[in-house]
Amino acid sequence: MDVKPLDTARPLDVRCYNGAAIEPWLGHLAALRIAVFRDWPYLYDGDEDYEAQYLKIYLQSPRSVAVLAFDGDLVVGASTGLPLADESEAFTQAFAQTSINPAEVFYCGESVLLPQYRGRGIGHRFFDEREAHARSYGDYAWTAFCAVDREPTHPRRPAFQRGNDAFWNKRGYRARPELRARLPWREVGQAGEVDHTLTFWLRPLERTR
Repeated sequence: MDVKPLDTARPLDVRCYNGAAIEPWLGHLAALRIAVFRDWPYLYDGDEDYEAQYLKIYLQSPRSVAVLAFDGDLVVGASTGLPLADESEAFTQAFAQTSINPAEVFYCGESVLLPQYRGRGIGHRFFDEREAHARSYGDYAWTAFCAVDREPTHPRRPAFQRGNDAFWNKRGYRARPELRARLPWREVGQAGEVDHTLTFWLRPLERTR
């Protein structure tokens, strides 16, 4: 069978879907998460059954959004978001002892893009679309996401690895070390799940009304 090569030169088509309209794309989103998060820093050894269960949360939240990047008919990147109040307790409990109301936080989930499509501004587009989506409701004071914590001396850290901190800071996000979540997942090459700590990054969201 002939396989159509990826055309990494032509512009990508970016589309947004909300709530139940995300359902037809869950398989694509799951496949991208498994492929991209397998690399550093997540080292996620994912499986389709877990992904199918986890991603249901976006169908159950009317205000959720999935931003998909297409090369022709092929989904090559995706990012998601939903109100923090609709997320699991693993995320919301981090705000229990703070003055920040979870109901005023829009949570940006993953941003996953195949390596050959990086460096073309899609990462910024993913944030632009999710922030605009949150802003459209007029009742969110913050956008936020989580990033996994890894020690600088971690033995599996790739040589000359560059983090995303500069990109996130340029977008106006700041790390909030006092806000952390803990999640278990299975890492590549290891048996059983490993607990991971993730730090929240927050950005004040301009209100439109």
